[in-house]
Amino acid sequence: MDLAAVRASATPYALALLRLTTGLLFFEHGSAKLLGFPATPGFGPESHAMLAFTGTMELVGGALIVVGLLTGLVAFVLSGYMAFAYFMAHAPQSFFPLLNHGEPAILYSFVFLFLAAAGPGAWALDAVWTPFRARFRPSKAGGATR
Repeated sequence: MDLAAVRASATPYALALLRLTTGLLFFEHGSAKLLGFPATPGFGPESHAMLAFTGTMELVGGALIVVGLLTGLVAFVLSGYMAFAYFMAHAPQSFFPLLNHGEPAILYSFVFLFLAAAGPGAWALDAVWTPFRARFRPSKAGGATR
């Protein structure tokens, strides 16, 4: 059994599982903030404007990541959003992520950056429809061509 061949054939599916899991977890944060489900103290429809903005980013961004639509663009924006969230909300509390509770923000930021670079994997709407699909196709060398 050729391990490289197994790895190559499994990669799109492992990437899709990473995308789906990350998107669902991110979606859950937005759902708690905007819809009050699951019920979480401090989150819900009565919360202030910043929670409404972050909830919208998480709900809509998470949903787009889950279905794999515009994955590269959405993941890139969410990566920057989570990096910004870390430096605004967590880093001022302490230098150490363990103490400032910033590990999820850091992980989300880097997972989204990876998804932006690697693509959505299998089971994504990007494979069926993308505005850029006709203009940019992968070349044999791996880069995008016009």
